[in-house]
Amino acid sequence: MSDGISDDVKDVLGVLTERIEARFGMDIARLKAAVAAAPLANPAATDVVKWHGLLAEAQSVLDHAEDDLLAALETQPSEVDDPTMGLAHSVNAAVTTRDGRAMVVRWLLDPDAPGKKDPAAERLARPRPRTGPAVQTSAPHRPAGTPAPASARQPGRPVR
Repeated sequence: MSDGISDDVKDVLGVLTERIEARFGMDIARLKAAVAAAPLANPAATDVVKWHGLLAEAQSVLDHAEDDLLAALETQPSEVDDPTMGLAHSVNAAVTTRDGRAMVVRWLLDPDAPGKKDPAAERLARPRPRTGPAVQTSAPHRPAGTPAPASARQPGRPVR
């Protein structure tokens, strides 16, 4: 492959697992253990481990969907019935999910990926203290006896 990964690794999960291990200098099991022990120590590792787990889950779902489809196809005559076509759609959906998660892992591993170097990304990456909720979360307090604004009145209902 062009990513410097050996050609004998054919599956998406295997290729990305190798890239993760190369990036962090340890096998995936040790990296998961390190992230579990100290999730805040390396946010990049924490994100990669999370998405690698989601990718592994999606790959497992895809493997089962493909097995189910192959088993159904072996029992089919020349034309495919609706339930088998539904299994084919399940395989397509599983591939889409797996590929989407693989794209996220590749993006997380690429320090020069689009969106990681522009000024907006740098601003978002800088920690800043929260000053309160971004939007008002409760109705403003009105002193007793102050009428509600006209926009709050509904025809036929008393104003409280």
